[in-house]
Amino acid sequence: MTTTPQSRPKAILFDWDNTLIDSWVVIQDALNATFVEFGVEQWSLDETKTRVAKSMRDSFPELFGDQWEEAGKAFYKHFESIHLDRLTPLPGAARALEELFDLGIYLGVVSNKTGKLLWAEAQKLGWDKHFGKIIGATDAPNDKPAKDPVLMALAQSGFEPGPDVWFDGDARIDMECAVNAGCIPILIRPDPPSDGEFDGVQPQLYFDGAQKLSNLAKNL
Repeated sequence: MTTTPQSRPKAILFDWDNTLIDSWVVIQDALNATFVEFGVEQWSLDETKTRVAKSMRDSFPELFGDQWEEAGKAFYKHFESIHLDRLTPLPGAARALEELFDLGIYLGVVSNKTGKLLWAEAQKLGWDKHFGKIIGATDAPNDKPAKDPVLMALAQSGFEPGPDVWFDGDARIDMECAVNAGCIPILIRPDPPSDGEFDGVQPQLYFDGAQKLSNLAKNL
């Protein structure tokens, strides 16, 4: 890790799944239901956590070949049937978003989940009012780790990617996206980074939850 920033960020972009909400089991259940339909071996929860990061358009062709679009429709059918009923905010996330918003920091979401699902979840939680932009998979020309969704999330905010913009996520692909866009990469998850996990895209800061990030921003 490098030194703590000396000034409060002007904008903070968040990954969504497993950064602000706990969605691993829901993702696993929807994937495994899809795998059963298409004759693919099911994944354990640990495998799901290890292998899920890319957007569907970047990951499903590897899993399902020429049937990936049909499999995508099946996945969304399964996911949409359960995700709102099992929506689980991570501890401290709701309060952190309120505090950061009240500080006047521009907030946005950059996720590889489809935008329609992101908006439905944000609205159910009452969090949509905090975000200037919510950018999901396929909303930008390229998905994370490309910088395109970051540029879209900041469009019309008055802020440009740079050291005044923090990008927070739980996975390597988020740190890659932050680095590619020239933002400050920040890791938020219960487990600290392991040796070599983020070679080349080392997070500048690590927090075990969003509340601790908010506490730092309040004190800068």
